Amino acid sequence: MLLRDLVGRADLRLRLLHGDEAALDRPVRWVYTTDLPDPGRYLTGGELVISGLVFRTSEADTERFVAALAKAEVAALAAGAAVFHGIPADVVEACARHGVPLVEVPEEVSFGAVTEYVVGSVTAARGDRLAVTVGRQRQLLAAVAGGAGLDELTAQVGAEIGLPCRVLSATGRLLAGTPLPEDELTAAVRTFLTADRLPAATAAGAGTVRTVFPVGPSSELRTTSWFVAVDGPRPAAETADAVGELVAVAALDRARRGEGLRVARDIADDAIVLVAEGAGERPELPVRLRQAGLDPSATLAVVVAGFGGPGRAETARSVLVDAASHLGPAVVGTHEGLAVALVPGDPAVVERALARLAPGFTAERLTVGISRPAAVAALTGALQEAQHARSLAAQRPGALQVVTATEVTSHVALLAAVPDEVRRTFADRVLSPVLAYDTRNDAGLLETLEAFLECSGSWSRAAERLHLHVNTVRYRIGRVEELTGRTLSDFPERVDVFLALKSR
Repeated sequence: MLLRDLVGRADLRLRLLHGDEAALDRPVRWVYTTDLPDPGRYLTGGELVISGLVFRTSEADTERFVAALAKAEVAALAAGAAVFHGIPADVVEACARHGVPLVEVPEEVSFGAVTEYVVGSVTAARGDRLAVTVGRQRQLLAAVAGGAGLDELTAQVGAEIGLPCRVLSATGRLLAGTPLPEDELTAAVRTFLTADRLPAATAAGAGTVRTVFPVGPSSELRTTSWFVAVDGPRPAAETADAVGELVAVAALDRARRGEGLRVARDIADDAIVLVAEGAGERPELPVRLRQAGLDPSATLAVVVAGFGGPGRAETARSVLVDAASHLGPAVVGTHEGLAVALVPGDPAVVERALARLAPGFTAERLTVGISRPAAVAALTGALQEAQHARSLAAQRPGALQVVTATEVTSHVALLAAVPDEVRRTFADRVLSPVLAYDTRNDAGLLETLEAFLECSGSWSRAAERLHLHVNTVRYRIGRVEELTGRTLSDFPERVDVFLALKSR
């Protein structure tokens, strides 16, 4: 019911002491009778607060009471005239100052009569709304049973409430509805990720607003969730019911898609393991890519993402699933504690999608590396390039850092462009005698070689790192030179050995 309905009730003889036409159109959600000095903790908004003003001993009491009502956004204050034989001027002034509509209840009218009318009217309205809600739920369920998709159901709810509705992911991926301009999309995502409480309003252009509603429980991470965006301010009760039903349908659709992703998870993990092992030339990898919906003849970029702490690979994978889906089907899994995605198309699209998530990361850091697009035969090198890019991202400040292959200017970029089979052949030709010797004798030559090169050829620093005597390091490096036929004091030959190590 509206405040106008209550004030217009002739038998109650209520008088509006403060409030305009807009105030009369305020909805009254319920009634609450109190004489507490500060009832704010018991108010949730939209109530008609009835008070005999018994708490009032000074103007300071009035100020405290009315300020609490204003903060709670009540519908109005109905003040009884019996105690003071009228409404004190400071009460009227405080209500005007705080924007709280004020209604006088005459001495001869009981609070019970006012309460009975409000409760009866609100209950009847709720019954009518429930009937409408049940009817709408039946229509939605019938549409779902008939095979209607989320986009169709979103359009149906939008048409019913007369407000455009959209379902979006945390990276701004449009799941249902019409596209938003980039600036409005960014604003909606930012509000969803950062608002203290949801639903929340966000700018929608030309001085208008849009309201965002969460899809899923409040305990869920917003950076991996969905939301519903409805044009206009927070809707009234009946419209809010319709939006709530759309939110529920969206949650069901999200759960259904999640089941599909879980089925494809094993395929994705197998494909990523094959890439990590350098199996670009083996027939199993193209088969896995086809099973995941990708064209093995197309070029694919590799994206590697991870959080600073351990045990967050699944969260990083969920983020990549959302971001990679902007390009269509993708292979997304985990490998060695990190999320890894193989994506078709322009990887800059993934970079932009991830950038929208930045406001949602405050307590932890997400670092991402993106490779250049590569043929299937060169995906192992692309994975190494993405890993190196992520290492660079980890060295930079900020809650979200994305580094692309264009910023990688080391040997990793060179090796990433070489087909996996060529790189493996080169590595085997240079290092196979060392590997075979270590296998037979457990001599630690490869470990010593890696430490020696990482220490820029310093005998003492390599010995310190390996906890060995410097003569032991000299002996082992000499054995490596004999087995490989390369002199490590010669710069070109040292480069050959270094690249062979990085090509394994």
